[in-house]
Amino acid sequence: MAGFPGFSYLGPKSKNTVVAGGLTAFVFGVYFYTMRAVGGTDELQVAIDKFEGQKPVETDTKVPSKV
Repeated sequence: MAGFPGFSYLGPKSKNTVVAGGLTAFVFGVYFYTMRAVGGTDELQVAIDKFEGQKPVETDTKVPSKV
């Protein structure tokens, strides 16, 4: 890592650990952001409930149809 003079005193394993920690933090950050964004609104469930409420209610399904 020639571009980062602050990391020049670290050994290769330490540099790999720093990179792995940064990548892990990034992945968890993206995951939690996505879960919060997706789960934040429940518009689909509200639409399903509204649709279910508009369905006609069948009183007795055992009555044979007149064919």
